[in-house]
This record gives sequence, C-alpha cells and structure tokens, in this order.
Amino acid sequence: MNEKLIEKKLRELVKKLGGIALKFFCMSFTGMPDRIVLMPGGRIWFVELKSTGMKPTPRQAIVHAFLRKLGFEVWVIDTQEGLTEFEKRIAA
Repeated sequence: MNEKLIEKKLRELVKKLGGIALKFFCMSFTGMPDRIVLMPGGRIWFVELKSTGMKPTPRQAIVHAFLRKLGFEVWVIDTQEGLTEFEKRIAA
C-alpha cells in the first residue's frame, strides 16, 4: 500500500473517532513525523506514514527516539494491519 493511501485512511479513521490528524511540517526541525493525531480528552500521538515495507530515515529515527524520550507515543504505520492496531490504541 502506498503512503498517500495509508495517510488518507488515517485521516478518515481519526475523523470517524472524533479527532483530527494534522499534517505536520517544521522547516527548522527536520525529521518530524508526518501527522499529529489529536483526540478528545487531550490525547496526542505522532504518526509517521510510510509505503509498505519502507522504514524511517536515520534522521526520522533520531527524532522519533527524542519524542519518545519526552514521553510521546510515535507510531510508524506502513500497512493496514498497523493502521488497525493504531485504531485500537486511540479508540481506547
């Protein structure tokens, strides 16, 4: 599955659950995840979307580790199965 399709499905899923998946771009800090998912109750996740089989770049992996160290959840989703697992997490 390509990244654009996974991204579309993520946006639709989050909207259905009452949240928003904002596109994230930071010119001064490279490697940030593609989307910030904001859900009711002040819950937040960072989501990196990839085409099936693709992995984060080395810079993205560093930034993901930094965000996790700060206490945020960072998900890398590249399959429908990954999207389904993420849905279970945010729907809880």
